[in-house]
Amino acid sequence: MAGVLGSALARRQRWPNQRELSRKIVHIGTGPVLPLAWVFHVPASIAVPCAVVVTLIAFINHRWNLLPAVEDVGRNSYGTVAYGFAICLLLILFWAENPAAACAGVLVMAFGDGLAGLIGRAVRSPNWTLLDQRKSIVGTTTMAITSAVVLLALVLITQSQLTPLRVLAVCTLAVGLEQLSLWGIDNLTIPLGVALSWTWMTA
Repeated sequence: MAGVLGSALARRQRWPNQRELSRKIVHIGTGPVLPLAWVFHVPASIAVPCAVVVTLIAFINHRWNLLPAVEDVGRNSYGTVAYGFAICLLLILFWAENPAAACAGVLVMAFGDGLAGLIGRAVRSPNWTLLDQRKSIVGTTTMAITSAVVLLALVLITQSQLTPLRVLAVCTLAVGLEQLSLWGIDNLTIPLGVALSWTWMTA
């Protein structure tokens, strides 16, 4: 996490006008933390308190803007706090019995939404505005493809019974939730929606 934050701060100093870049580095870089914790069998008794502490730090940073590289994106967004809160909920709800569901939710959020934000802004394409948030064909397509890749990789790793049709259903849900991103609330709804649907469809 320290390396991810350091990289974000360095990018912010190098390209101060690209506010979204440093924030997305943190956004994407946070994703692999849960799979690593799963691989190393980190128990919920350690994972949950750590997630709570990080979320509190994110809230403090959001309130006082101590690290602009993480928060200052020029719009009213609670995304980083919602992201931390989502990870806390995923750990509490799924870590003991279904860590794959927690990882699915976080990785789709980290890579799908993160890359959609970066690529969607970098590549011009037809776009629209929904709840004062700009969305584009390229960004939405990136979200869909990345989500599918993440979920299929998890299916292979976990030998899950999630069929391609069900993977498509989860991807569709994730893309739909990403469209409703007012105040950064998608950072909460996407991980929870993906994790819940993964649990339901693999039960």
